[in-house]
Amino acid sequence: MVRVLIAVMLVSLARNPKASAQSGGTSAASMLSSGGTSADSIPPVPSGKSTIFGGEIRELDPVRDQITLKVYGERPMKILFDERTEVFRDGARIPLRDLRPEEHASVQTTLDGTKLFAVSIHMLSRSQDGEYEGRVLRFDPGTGELTVASGLSRETVKLLVQNGTSIVREGQNAFSSERSGPSDLVTGSLVAVQFSASEKDAPVASKVEILAVPGSAFVFSGSVSALDLHSGLLVLVDPRDGRSNQVSFNPDLVPASHNLHLGENARVVANYDGIHYVASEITVY
Repeated sequence: MVRVLIAVMLVSLARNPKASAQSGGTSAASMLSSGGTSADSIPPVPSGKSTIFGGEIRELDPVRDQITLKVYGERPMKILFDERTEVFRDGARIPLRDLRPEEHASVQTTLDGTKLFAVSIHMLSRSQDGEYEGRVLRFDPGTGELTVASGLSRETVKLLVQNGTSIVREGQNAFSSERSGPSDLVTGSLVAVQFSASEKDAPVASKVEILAVPGSAFVFSGSVSALDLHSGLLVLVDPRDGRSNQVSFNPDLVPASHNLHLGENARVVANYDGIHYVASEITVY
C-alpha cells in the first residue's frame, strides 16, 4: 500500500541502524553516562515499515527519551529515541548527546507499539528539499494551492504547484502509461510530492507523482498476510518488493473471497475509489 511520508531529505538516506540500547526502563541519558550495555542485553530496533518526517525539533526531553518535532503544516508530534537511534548533522554522524532542539531535521521513524520511535535523526544546518506522500484533499488551479493529508497523522500540508511543476503518473504500467497533469489532482488522488522548503511561504512543489486517482484499476498479487472476512479486508505482500497492499472487498460480490486463507497466494483486481482499493476480482493460486 502506499506509504504515508513527509520528509526533509538529506544528501544520503539513513543506514540500517546499529542496535546499542539496553532493554528495560533505563533512559538513554543514563545509559550514556553509565557507558552502555553488553551486546546480549540490546533489544532489536522495532520492526515494521519506516516513515520519514521532516521539520524542526522544538523540544528535547532526555528524561522521557523523546523529542517534539514540528512538521510542516502539522501539529507537533512526540517521537521516542534511545541509544539505538543514529544521529547525523549535515550528513556526518554525531554522538547522541549532541542531539538538541532548534534544528531542521529529518527523522526516520517506525512504530514501537502505538508510539513513534526514531531510527535515525538527520539534523540540518539549513532548509533542504523534502518529500510528502498522502491523499489530495483539494487543489485550487487558480492559486496552485494543493492540500494533502497524511494517512498516518491525519493532518494536512499545503504546497504550491506552479507552471514549472512536473506532474507524472507512477506505478503499474497500465496506470503510469496514461498522460498526467493538473487534472489528476482531484480529491482522493494519492500523490508523492517533492518540494523546496520555505520558512516564509508554503513549500513549492518541484514534482508531483500521481500514485492513484479515483476510478483507476490496479492488479495486486502476493501472499495473504492479513484477512478479515467479516469486515471485508485483506492484505497482500508482494514477494518482489515486500510491499503490503491493503484491499477492501464485499464477500457477497466477490464469492472467491470465501476461499481465501492466510498464507495463500492470491491475485486481486481492484479499483481505487478515492479512499480504498476495492476488489472486483480475486483469484487464489
